Amino acid sequence: MALPRLTLLSLTAAAAAMGVVANTVSFAAGSSADAGKSRLGSAIERDMSDRDAAQASRSRGLDLREQAARAAEARLQAEMDQRRPGTGPTPADAPFDELARIYQAMKPARAAAVFEQLDLEVQMKVAQRMRERSTALIMGAMTPRGAAALTMALARRNAARPPVEQAAAASPSPANPPARPERRRAGL
Repeated sequence: MALPRLTLLSLTAAAAAMGVVANTVSFAAGSSADAGKSRLGSAIERDMSDRDAAQASRSRGLDLREQAARAAEARLQAEMDQRRPGTGPTPADAPFDELARIYQAMKPARAAAVFEQLDLEVQMKVAQRMRERSTALIMGAMTPRGAAALTMALARRNAARPPVEQAAAASPSPANPPARPERRRAGL
């Protein structure tokens, strides 16, 4: 049998056909690999964004805890500063703080009747821890003699205190809250 004569033209045509087939197979295989890669890539991106969100949430939680710890530390430091000698109320003064709150809550006439029966030293300590408005209303309801005695005792005590201590006593604190502004009534 005679072999067909191979020409350069037939060899080139065969090579071109094989190239087309190879490109088609390569393209089909490449597009399926790309599709798998994009699914894998999107899953990785999703996992990374979830991880970043969880990290941000933990970071916010840690920041909040740190702020709470700083606030608690500041409160404890303030309490320690108050308990140092000469810088604030002592545990012995706690009953007077409580009495001041009780007398402020009472009606002035009833508070004055009881207040006058107390020892002058106790009256002074309680009156110093009360708001000025409450003290004024109670003293207004007291007998003139009782109000005068308390006024003189308070004046002597305030005159004897150093100016720094007087300024500290005038500043608002839990035991000495700021006085509310007076409201004037029309026609008075």
